[in-house]
Amino acid sequence: MRANYLHINNVDVSNYSDSTGQAENLTRMNRKKAYWISQITGWSIFAIVNIIVSASFDYFSWQRTIELLYLCFCGIVMTHIFRDIVKKNGWLNLQPKKIIPRILIASVILGVVLSFLFYIMSIGVGSLNLEHFKAAFILADIFRLSSTMLLWTLIYFAVHYFENYRRVQIESLIWEAAVKDFELKTLKSQLNPHFMFNALNTIRALIGVDPKSAQTAVTKLSNILRYSLTMERIETVPLGKEMQTVSDYLELEKIRFEERLKYKIDLDPKSLKVEIPPMMIQTLVENGIKHGISKRTEGGEIDIKSLVQDSMLTIKIKNNGHINSEALQKAKGFGISNTKHRLNLLYGEEASFSIINKTENEVLAEIVIPTGGVKNESFNS
Repeated sequence: MRANYLHINNVDVSNYSDSTGQAENLTRMNRKKAYWISQITGWSIFAIVNIIVSASFDYFSWQRTIELLYLCFCGIVMTHIFRDIVKKNGWLNLQPKKIIPRILIASVILGVVLSFLFYIMSIGVGSLNLEHFKAAFILADIFRLSSTMLLWTLIYFAVHYFENYRRVQIESLIWEAAVKDFELKTLKSQLNPHFMFNALNTIRALIGVDPKSAQTAVTKLSNILRYSLTMERIETVPLGKEMQTVSDYLELEKIRFEERLKYKIDLDPKSLKVEIPPMMIQTLVENGIKHGISKRTEGGEIDIKSLVQDSMLTIKIKNNGHINSEALQKAKGFGISNTKHRLNLLYGEEASFSIINKTENEVLAEIVIPTGGVKNESFNS
């Protein structure tokens, strides 16, 4: 799944994988160090346990100590060779039904070879008793050492299984973050052309009718354009800054609609510094004017309120108009789908968005987001 560079629709998201590349190199070094520490520690424990057992049965001697040290050395060498065989043949990637028989057979073979080397050393130090050549003793030693090798193998495979499981989880989260980041940027890029098109249409309509108002409109538009450009670099902005752009937009639209458009803004002072997704309120206000007020001969009013309570920011946007149930169900053409998607990407289930016909001639859109910031920190830049 992971590669040095991940691309989504030709968008380079290699930063996500590069950040894990260095971590993997460090992890690889730490894993190698941990492997040798575990090898030496494990076989040392094996030798100590055998020494204690031998001493308990008055079977302890300097020859026995040499035999056990030699046995531990052979165990380390053989398991290390076995580890290379496992990695070279890709056993770690096999299904359990294929791994289990290989583990059992390999453990028996390693136990037999280790028993043979043990007997060779016993002959060398002169501690071999002829009674050990009886089948029962030979089978007992093979069983004991095969069990030890089986235990080593099971621990080795278990460690790698959990490491692979954790790595897959991390890669899945990285890939998910990359996809969501790209998706969020795509949603944001869809807002700019739509907004700018409407704003330019407003100015074009004013140039021939009221040049002075057109100049004022250009100033307002420049402020809005400057703000919209920053949206490409940031994921959230203070509510106060967002509302400055909303005010400019409403003033721009008021020039076009004149007395047909009225608006009220009532903001909780505690809400001004709360971070929200940029252009979100502006988009809903724009939709309220386009799909509500502009369709009414007598025009209407936009009412924006904010309130901070219980670590949650609530923003209510009311406008005259009506949303038919079919359009509301499809959630297209009113910025509803886009708003819901952006909130879900940034805050998950902690945020909510709703839009309803409060009365026959009034639509209410409500956004609720946590004041603590976005849920997914990978979107903060």
